[in-house]
Amino acid sequence: MKLLLTSGGITNDSIREELVGLLGKPIEESDALFIPTAQWGQPACSPQSVWRSTAARWPGEQAFVGLDWKSVGVLELTALASIGEERWVPWVKDADVLLVDGGEAVYLAHWMRESGLAALLPELAETVWVGVSAGSMVMTPRIGPEFVDRDPDGTDETLGVVDFSIFPHLDYPGWTSNTTEAAHRWAAKIGHPAYAIDEQTAISVVDGEVRVISEGAWEHFPDLGGASDGA
Repeated sequence: MKLLLTSGGITNDSIREELVGLLGKPIEESDALFIPTAQWGQPACSPQSVWRSTAARWPGEQAFVGLDWKSVGVLELTALASIGEERWVPWVKDADVLLVDGGEAVYLAHWMRESGLAALLPELAETVWVGVSAGSMVMTPRIGPEFVDRDPDGTDETLGVVDFSIFPHLDYPGWTSNTTEAAHRWAAKIGHPAYAIDEQTAISVVDGEVRVISEGAWEHFPDLGGASDGA
């Protein structure tokens, strides 16, 4: 699977160019499935927010679901066990890209396992995974207790598809918990390499090669307590 892990979606030309390269064809010729599941586990989300994301009615959603895809469908992971793999697995395998929304990453990881999607990932070698916020963080080993919103006393472990963690929404206006200083405190405790990324940054992972695509600000924390600046 090819990963494009973002904080805010396809927000600039550099990230869009990377997406097209991963797809191997224009966006207009690519079929997408949108996964909103993480929102159900996030206390700040609601049926209205899920609809806005699905219908690309949030400001900025044109940079995600609202791109000019050939087609967009909705894949709700909590429903998959009730309909059988013979139905949903072909849908996933036929998609060029999975658009995975933000919300609560631990909840999303749970439903990826329960639905069977996590087990299917190794078979999706040519599929592109585009994550936003929790949709990106779910691929990491853990997210840190700072980002566990549904069960603060529960685990912060996620899927571990990649070997680094992600601190999203770096220095997002008005978000006092997502400052550069907060990212440094988080990274000092995460226990393995990590990145802090803003809305204009993405991390591309193909065959184990990690590349940062950015027109904004980001930081790489190569190991416990260490950090190096990026731009």
